[in-house]
Amino acid sequence: MPELWKKEKEIEFFREALDSFVEPEQLFYISEEGNYYAYWPKSYKGKKSTLQSRNALIGNFTEKYAVRLLQNFSKTHNLHAVQSVICEEIGLTNRSPSDVAICKLKRREQRAEDIVIIFEVKMSIVWNWEYKDGELVCLGDYRTHQGNPGLLRSDSVLKAIGKSINIRVSSHKASRIPIVVLGNTPISKSYYNKVDHLREYGIIQGFWSLNPNPLDCNVESRENIKSTPKGGFLRFDSVEQIYNSLEELLRNDMEFFSGMKSKRELGQIIEIANQEPTYELKADKFLQLIRSEQGNNDV
Repeated sequence: MPELWKKEKEIEFFREALDSFVEPEQLFYISEEGNYYAYWPKSYKGKKSTLQSRNALIGNFTEKYAVRLLQNFSKTHNLHAVQSVICEEIGLTNRSPSDVAICKLKRREQRAEDIVIIFEVKMSIVWNWEYKDGELVCLGDYRTHQGNPGLLRSDSVLKAIGKSINIRVSSHKASRIPIVVLGNTPISKSYYNKVDHLREYGIIQGFWSLNPNPLDCNVESRENIKSTPKGGFLRFDSVEQIYNSLEELLRNDMEFFSGMKSKRELGQIIEIANQEPTYELKADKFLQLIRSEQGNNDV
């Protein structure tokens, strides 16, 4: 059974990178005293440098981790977890693929109808580490260092939102595909309402943290929330909880739609759609009329 994110995963990342002959200077900040830190400690007042070289490495590691985590679930549904999925018709290009997706076919290039769920992975190193004499020493959780990891970074959250909107507006073929953002930290309080609204409006189906214990204290501390008020952000405490939420996404036959119309136009569309005999047919007719009014031909 795959595991949720924890300190041992971060040790595994650093060990794998160092064993692959990645230099420590590419993984750690170096202090004036020659200490190697994953992040600048809050107490550090010396000269600082920036570190970009780790981003691609941790990005690839966390995407592969997400694939492994999702693979067991996918197999039980005769599906596949695939990294770096390309689907030009819904805005997933070679330069901007989906980090991970659950698909009907095991290949990078997909048709929209073969993509089941799209995942954006916004995970990073959470704890601070010192690399000393070939060993990794944990210095504390994210409250002890100067970095904002994972979903605590505004730019990470905004990039995920932008990517999701781009997918939604690229084609109506993306309207039935759930989009989930995977993280390994809580989310900033300033984003509680935003992520709840994104879920309510159907743009993103959830920001999910795969790290049950990101703080070196009580799991139910005020910072380490389990959920935002309307479930836009969720923290998972077991793999089973993740799989249950994925089951719910597969079970619900959802459609994303949007528009800006006068009340008269909406009333006319609703009146026509209401003539259909079943709720499902009413919904199909409503979506068809909304989309045809928008001038699209890919309904």
